[in-house]
Amino acid sequence: MRRHRRHIWGAAAVLALLTGLVPVASAQAAAPHRPGPLPLERLFDSRAVSDDDHPADADLDGAGRSLSARDLAAAGWTPGRTLGVDGARLTWPRTAPGAPDNVRSDGQAVRVRGRGNALAFLVAGTGGDASGTGTVRYRDGSRGSYRLTAPDWRSGPLATKAVALPHVNTPDGQLAEKARLYVVTVPLAPGREVESVRLPRDPGGPDLHVFALSVRAEQRGWTGTWSASTAGYTAVGPWADRTVRLVVHTSAGGPRVRVRLDNTFAAAPVRIGAATVAVQESGAAARGTPRRLTFRGRSGTEIPAGAQAFSDPLGFDVPADANLLVSFHLPGSVPTAPVHSQALQHSYVSTPGDHAADGSPAAYTSTLTTWPLLTGVDVSGGPGSVVLLGDSITDGVQSTPDTNRRWPDVLADRLRDQSAVPRYGVLNQGISANRVVADRYPGDGVSTDTGGVSALHRLDRDVLAQTSARTVVVFQGVNDVRWGASAEQVIAGLREIADRAHARGLRAVAATITPCEGESLCTAAANGQREAVNAYVRAGGAFDAVLDFDAVLRDPAHPARMAPAYDSGDHLHPGDAGLAALADSVDLRKLVP
Repeated sequence: MRRHRRHIWGAAAVLALLTGLVPVASAQAAAPHRPGPLPLERLFDSRAVSDDDHPADADLDGAGRSLSARDLAAAGWTPGRTLGVDGARLTWPRTAPGAPDNVRSDGQAVRVRGRGNALAFLVAGTGGDASGTGTVRYRDGSRGSYRLTAPDWRSGPLATKAVALPHVNTPDGQLAEKARLYVVTVPLAPGREVESVRLPRDPGGPDLHVFALSVRAEQRGWTGTWSASTAGYTAVGPWADRTVRLVVHTSAGGPRVRVRLDNTFAAAPVRIGAATVAVQESGAAARGTPRRLTFRGRSGTEIPAGAQAFSDPLGFDVPADANLLVSFHLPGSVPTAPVHSQALQHSYVSTPGDHAADGSPAAYTSTLTTWPLLTGVDVSGGPGSVVLLGDSITDGVQSTPDTNRRWPDVLADRLRDQSAVPRYGVLNQGISANRVVADRYPGDGVSTDTGGVSALHRLDRDVLAQTSARTVVVFQGVNDVRWGASAEQVIAGLREIADRAHARGLRAVAATITPCEGESLCTAAANGQREAVNAYVRAGGAFDAVLDFDAVLRDPAHPARMAPAYDSGDHLHPGDAGLAALADSVDLRKLVP
């Protein structure tokens, strides 16, 4: 509630779930008293960041509270820093602590130009959840609307924040509580060039603060060939002056390559000293000399907390259906890192030193079975990617390690070996123990739980922001019903996933939940909820197509149980034969938008 109308503000955190843009052919004239579009920084009217020694210089929420400049610097969010988040590039305000650094949204017209698939906002709400509807103006004179909802900067979900800071500044001293900032994206009309954006009007009540915005460019000319979801933030090593060499398996090939590193869920920056890519010969040995990757022309980069970095395009012939070695030197101390925990693949850590360019495996004396930091590999060309959003079955748990027998790998083989539909890249976004509607990992802090945030909370990062995503296949829900969620809750989550995918122009395909009787949590009650979810999925509903994985794996004589030939032995996860059966059952035409 806006008890103070003054334009002095300070700590921010926001999440916004967005709705689709609806292009409008007609153009309405702006109200006469509204100025023409201006760069966002010229509209700053609120102060969110204070120096820790002068906390009264900013007031984000009308009660004297503000963001700590020291905490922001410790997270790598320094003035003028460009931040890559969920495929967008946003610039943290260049202003000094105590100076205006954000806009309190109230219908301001902002000059922002470009073509892309989404608008990205760096925002925070105060006084509660802040919502509003704004307008996008395109160069052709048409307009579209968007809906922005910003949870409160002190109480919004940690699972969707871009960064969480450990303190809140007040005139009476620091509070040891989390201050949240959020990056939110809203869809744009396909193919149109943005000319300006009008921020939501202030309806009274909670305030919505905007720190930065940009057009998220489409990833034209690239196809995702490999990906992994960040499942948690865990203790590692600790690594200091070590080189990590990760083994990843391609689905599609191409003549150029780039990689993506994500510092998701982190509280501090991570420094990459050098990075290379090579085709694997065997183990940690490269076939030929590894090729150097650069980041905006430099050999290394620093990735702020919650941000990501893409390497520059490199001319390098990436084979399809091959193992790559992606190596990066960590010159500083790295005691914690974002990880994908169930790699089902052995990778390597070196003795001290930068060994990224070593073709020899000699320096790589330790192994690991997680993928830290690396979340994507893209190749140039190709028709785009199919994203598989799933849990441990998609992740490949109980498949034979180091053999790439996950069902997404087998699906990629099928796509490559035919010509009836485009040969899409396949992006595996499965996380073991993941759920549709509830978080396993809370989204902040060091934890041993690597079940990830919920599918709903990771959808933007793990699906909508993926390189040239064309279709999403959702194969989740068994963990929800095993842990007590109702069919109605799972169905509502699945419907939301389909709606948000459609708003971004993606085809949405759902798979039925496979049987699991005999596993300790797969009770008769859980099975009843599973069958209710499957009935909804089979009816089509919000989805464009259905894959009946339940029918593929179930025992015809006992439908609540997996067929013995497909069961890995734990009654929940299929083994290699069952995973292959899932991939072989997919009608490839259902993947085509």
